[in-house]
Amino acid sequence: MKAEQLTEILEAAAQQLGVKVQYEMLAAAGPTGGGGLCKVKGEWRVIIDKKTAPSERASILADALAPMDTEGIFLPPKVREMLAQRRAAIPRPS
Repeated sequence: MKAEQLTEILEAAAQQLGVKVQYEMLAAAGPTGGGGLCKVKGEWRVIIDKKTAPSERASILADALAPMDTEGIFLPPKVREMLAQRRAAIPRPS
């Protein structure tokens, strides 16, 4: 699956989960690669640097959606597997 397709699927999943995806000019892309999940005025958003490559956009979206409950939405098996891998990598509190 191409990075652009993956990004589109993850953007649609975010929308279904009530997470707004925004592309902005970010002054300084940090070690996370130019974006991430945040809460603005009580709403979840994924803000991504406009200059970010499509593959990195997909990665940022996958990291943002991994901790969320995606069982109720359709996702291709490859995308579901990607989110499961990201979910498994999230540190759990002891």
